[in-house]
Amino acid sequence: MEKYWVAHKDEIVEGTCKIVKVKNAEYGVYNVKGEYYAWRNVCPHFGAPVCRGVVTGTRLPSNVYEYTLGRENEIVRCPWHGWEFDLITGEHLVDPDTKLRQGKLGFASAEQESLEKVDLEMQSDDLYLWL
Repeated sequence: MEKYWVAHKDEIVEGTCKIVKVKNAEYGVYNVKGEYYAWRNVCPHFGAPVCRGVVTGTRLPSNVYEYTLGRENEIVRCPWHGWEFDLITGEHLVDPDTKLRQGKLGFASAEQESLEKVDLEMQSDDLYLWL
């Protein structure tokens, strides 16, 4: 595995994404409540650039005609078809069995639709991807 510098931590404000290109692939680096996460910029649904989607929150369970909002800056919504993924756990919001994958790089199979997480390390105030 090799380490690639991608950003200084101050470049990535909470609720935003910095898209970086490393070894001919794009990755989105996110700041979620002071923790940093990196995901491959490919939606498992149809290959959309998922990291170019809006970072948002979601509605929480509530009574009829009440709309309780929460989880601000923890969700990314795919710009093509609106699939929403939890940036911390990697779960698809509608189907918890569909999750962001960890591990080696590659595209998701048709049997397991998921995004792909890559290893991210912080040294001092610099963020590095391990590929």
